[in-house]
Amino acid sequence: MAGDIEAFLIAGPTASGKSALAVRLAGMTGGIVVNADSMQVYRDLAILSARPDAAEQAGVPHHLFGFVDGAEEFTVGAWLRAVAGLPAGRPRIFVGGTGLYFKALTEGLVETPPVHPEITAAIAARAAAGEDLHAALARLDPEGAARLAPADGPRIQRALAVREATGTSLAQWQADHGQKPLLAPGSWRGVFLAPAREALYARIDRRFETMIGQGALQEVAALRARGLPANRGVMKAHGVPHLIRHLAGEMTLQEAMRLGRQDTRNYAKRQFTWARKFMADWRWCADAEAVLDLLRSEGSFISP
Repeated sequence: MAGDIEAFLIAGPTASGKSALAVRLAGMTGGIVVNADSMQVYRDLAILSARPDAAEQAGVPHHLFGFVDGAEEFTVGAWLRAVAGLPAGRPRIFVGGTGLYFKALTEGLVETPPVHPEITAAIAARAAAGEDLHAALARLDPEGAARLAPADGPRIQRALAVREATGTSLAQWQADHGQKPLLAPGSWRGVFLAPAREALYARIDRRFETMIGQGALQEVAALRARGLPANRGVMKAHGVPHLIRHLAGEMTLQEAMRLGRQDTRNYAKRQFTWARKFMADWRWCADAEAVLDLLRSEGSFISP
């Protein structure tokens, strides 16, 4: 690998061709592919999360795909710890659509303070009883309260819970527990794949149809049979809630598929919005060939 670059990061909206590009780059550099998608970590959703199958992974080592049980609420911090445990010595090609993973990888992470559920429940009960929790927070943490609107109930409750659980403000806890990024500045290159919107949406629609043909409905049926809570991360994957409603007899398969496709397109829009805010300084390319041409011309990751 040229220079001091030790990792290449491939982000982009769903169905933009990230996985195929990652495999090509890994083959060119002798590297490994590392999953940076929060749904592809779950073993329950091989098809509906568009996880690379055995044929796509053949010949290139893939890590952190399908290694978490759906009953687990997998966090960004847990993903970073898994990344830290990967074997060293080979270029790493991080690929996925979860912006928080990339942000934590390159900027560091402040994990959520531990709060006992009883504390959270007690504060929620105070809110339900009509107590002015913004005023209560202002008495304990004036600076924290000033940063929150009085109507921002969830964040106010969270700030109060952290104050009670840790004895300090949320801002101070974060300052004391910040972690350095796993990838140092200058050690990585990042690219955001940005296909034309209409072409991307058409690809999303076709892929959802293909997933159903490959057994996505049966995959969701098996997940539904586990009886996991609806707020578990794996249960909120695009398409899962609507296909579960179809399995429960609440809507036709065609309607569930329509809603699943729409949810996925909406997610792609949010991925673009995130990238414009947090990845504006990354290289933006329309497709894989543009990425490879760019890297060859710069000689910064692969040789011309």
